[in-house]
Amino acid sequence: MLTREENELVTRIGPGTPMGDVMRRYWVPALMSRELPEQDCPPVRVQLLGEKLVAFRDSQGRIGLVDEFCPHRRASLWFGRNEESGLRCVYHGWKFDVEGNCLEQMNEPEPFCHKVRLTAYPTTEMGGLIWAYMGPRDKMPAPPAFEWTQVPETHRHVSKVWEECNWLQALEGGIDTSHAPILHRTITPNTNRPGIPVQGPFVRGKAPILEVDVTDYGYRYVGIRPLDDDKTYVRSYHFVMPFTQIRPQQLGRALGGGDRTNIAGHIWVPIDDENCMVYNWMYSYGEEGLSEDDRMERGNGNGPDYVEQSGEFRSLRNARNDWKIDRRVQRYETFTGIDGINTQDRALQEGMGPVVDRSKEHLGPADRAIIATRRLLLQAVKTVQEGGAPPGVDTSYYSARAIEKIFPREIAWRQTVLPEMYAENVPVAAK
Repeated sequence: MLTREENELVTRIGPGTPMGDVMRRYWVPALMSRELPEQDCPPVRVQLLGEKLVAFRDSQGRIGLVDEFCPHRRASLWFGRNEESGLRCVYHGWKFDVEGNCLEQMNEPEPFCHKVRLTAYPTTEMGGLIWAYMGPRDKMPAPPAFEWTQVPETHRHVSKVWEECNWLQALEGGIDTSHAPILHRTITPNTNRPGIPVQGPFVRGKAPILEVDVTDYGYRYVGIRPLDDDKTYVRSYHFVMPFTQIRPQQLGRALGGGDRTNIAGHIWVPIDDENCMVYNWMYSYGEEGLSEDDRMERGNGNGPDYVEQSGEFRSLRNARNDWKIDRRVQRYETFTGIDGINTQDRALQEGMGPVVDRSKEHLGPADRAIIATRRLLLQAVKTVQEGGAPPGVDTSYYSARAIEKIFPREIAWRQTVLPEMYAENVPVAAK
């Protein structure tokens, strides 16, 4: 558990907070590229790390991410005209470029543009996302070139969904491997409801033994599950500071045989202290690209059947309709009665309240990854306060892959799984 003081320290991320200072040392997903589909398209509201911003793509295709409110009279620039390489406030005609420079002041007979500047953050476009850097310019890290950002568009998919709770309890739910075959299981083979098959190895395996290796970027970890009489099922993950998980694609075909080249994960980005935006990504590093079912995210709770596809990207199943839980389905078909695997995650995490009180927890060996995360975050706060660089701002995570395997009990996972947990020769694109 954490003390209440430690809990406050790691969950609060607004400007000037210790964890907010840590977050601002990384590239942070701000929005999806498709939300700004073309030059001079309408601007988009962005809430990020407790700040209200506006994003726009200018006449040259450059991305601006700026303070939402005009420095003149604080009118919202979301109403602005995106035209001729700048965003113009419709209230008095002040215009700003992607770097926050004031270009024109239509209401002033003697403009004083050189005295005015709009807060603007550097951006980079990579992997179908627009990323922002909100920290000190002289400490800007390497671009966020995860392997999934480097594959062709036919081989990757990205979506997002608003989650109504603090970023850390959402993240901790995601990196917790022991809950998955419980919360997400079906309870009968005679159902078409989405879930982890009751007869599959993830459910049949015994409770996992977790092993966690701290790395330069965060840590890698595995859940080791005895399976049947003579086999072991190992599912591996990576946690990349401060809020990214890399995991094997949800269990399906070819486990234990054949090629599995699909990998997935989440990035839990704080909107404010009580909300986060979850970016869901998947990719194939093999020759075969993603299928239409992959891109529609059928059954996982993140696709068009579950989430608004524009605006705030809110979940259609939420606290206001009790996540549409169906008690009959819970009795006869799935463990929760809630449709959609990630909807189930959001329901449990949001049901804890906006910010969970970790001083009341009772953790066990199955929570080793969560304990490691908290230690890394607390240490990162201390490191940044002392003027150092937090983990994960280098490029050591670029090659990280998540693998799952079934193999004979006598073989150690480090012999058969670990060699595949890192790719070779991952290209790094400029965009």
